[in-house]
Amino acid sequence: MRVLFSPEARLEFEDAEAYYEEQQPGLGKRLRADVRQALARIRRWPLCCALETNGIRRLLLSRFPYKLLYAVEADHLYVIAFAHLHREPGYWSKREG
Repeated sequence: MRVLFSPEARLEFEDAEAYYEEQQPGLGKRLRADVRQALARIRRWPLCCALETNGIRRLLLSRFPYKLLYAVEADHLYVIAFAHLHREPGYWSKREG
């Protein structure tokens, strides 16, 4: 199943990747690898993650304090937000899924 990112989620991920790479060379690449593993998991088992709210599921990353918030659509997964676990909870809730 293919995965599509909302423009906001893509920007959130790119900003986080750049931030971590700036903090320590190679750390941004580790974040990207963690996200790839997470995406592989939800591609294989789209319904494996807990519901956050209103049909939106969440997958916590294993090594970084982020979660992927996504909707399961008929032919794809739609990532609504790449959200930090300790900043502005629920900021993404007005986005369409």
